[in-house]
Amino acid sequence: MKVIVGAAIVRGGALLAQQRAYPAEVAGLWELPGGRVERGESEVDALRRECVEELGVEVVVGDRVGAEVPLRAGLVLRVYSARLADPDADPKPLEHKALRWIQPATLDDVRWLPADLELLPALRELLAG
Repeated sequence: MKVIVGAAIVRGGALLAQQRAYPAEVAGLWELPGGRVERGESEVDALRRECVEELGVEVVVGDRVGAEVPLRAGLVLRVYSARLADPDADPKPLEHKALRWIQPATLDDVRWLPADLELLPALRELLAG
């Protein structure tokens, strides 16, 4: 089973999301930061690496959020709570079109990727503390 990990990075009660630039069929949609777990890498290590690659920031990874989401045969998404290692760090969209901090009240206003959309109830719980 291959795993994609996602980071539910929370700061000041808001959730960090990034807007896809490619591929064309998902460009413009929003997702949580993250990516593929490489061979020999733990899910936590993969998430830390992906956040440096995609956002240019270090994160401290916490507990799993919500259930695992099947993406296709043999591939699942697992999301973990996270916080910025440096609370004053400024994440940058290094591989994406844009970033934004989303308040709980506006989670439903975002055009999420289908897999991330499935996790909204769990993300709402995370933001409620």
